[in-house]
Amino acid sequence: MDVLSDALAAMRTGQTRSARTDVRAPWGLRFPAVTGTTFHVVMQGTCWLLSDGAATPLALGPGDVVFLRNGSAHALADDPATAQVEFVPERADPSSTIGQVRIDGSGAHSVLLCGAYELDRTRSHPLMNELPDLVHLPARSAKHSELRHLIDLLATELEGRRPGGDGIVPALIDAMLLYILRAWIDDRSVTETGDPASSGWALALTDPAIGRALQGIHAQPAHPWTVHELAARSGLSRSVFAQRFTTLVGEPPLTYLSWWRMTTAGRLLRESDAPLSAVARRVGYTSEFAFAKAFKREYGTPPGRYRRPVARVQQV
Repeated sequence: MDVLSDALAAMRTGQTRSARTDVRAPWGLRFPAVTGTTFHVVMQGTCWLLSDGAATPLALGPGDVVFLRNGSAHALADDPATAQVEFVPERADPSSTIGQVRIDGSGAHSVLLCGAYELDRTRSHPLMNELPDLVHLPARSAKHSELRHLIDLLATELEGRRPGGDGIVPALIDAMLLYILRAWIDDRSVTETGDPASSGWALALTDPAIGRALQGIHAQPAHPWTVHELAARSGLSRSVFAQRFTTLVGEPPLTYLSWWRMTTAGRLLRESDAPLSAVARRVGYTSEFAFAKAFKREYGTPPGRYRRPVARVQQV
């Protein structure tokens, strides 16, 4: 079980939206706050990111990637002083997830990929909570070669418009979220002095012992895990495992297990019409009543009522 992919899948609530943004100076685009997360990739040229929470604008160059964890309001412009207009992509096909934005000017040319990932931030995975509000992955650092290759491939597909592009481009953009998080994990696993990090999810995912325990929890949330069994799976004594897990993950093993079970239950209720008894069994409850009680304690609403608003939205 890939814990990172599983955690993200549990948070996904809709399709990724993006737009190829082809602009010539002078230009400025204003992006409103969204419920998910936003990203920008500079395919060609340069620009400035003006974020509500940042004191100074951030210069971006070719190949740079920025990821705004909270989807906060921000702007992009050829120059911080340039007037801004709302970012409103045009879509030749209303069902397409890829839009177009074009601003014609007489100045420098830039091409960007701008978009948003639909993630449920009301139940964000602890890994996401550790990310800074703004993740900047500059191309000039010459790190994260896999992400760079993906960006090059994206640029080729966006420019070439070859057969199959409508299927390839959205898949690459979805994969980019995992590459962005993987790049952040790689950077976070070591301190600024080059020493290994001592705590945090970035280290938990790469720690062989704790990683095995997390894989077990994610692969079999219904299993009646005990700290002793998880420790044995990790190859550590019970006390050493419990302390190390809590240090890295931020909470004790069984607390995280309970949280993940309820997160999985919420996902099953959103994405399937399985009976409540089946959902309960999938997350380790033999009693539907006990599951409903635990779910209401966690979400503040009974599981049946939690599911109904989602079903109405899908019928519209």
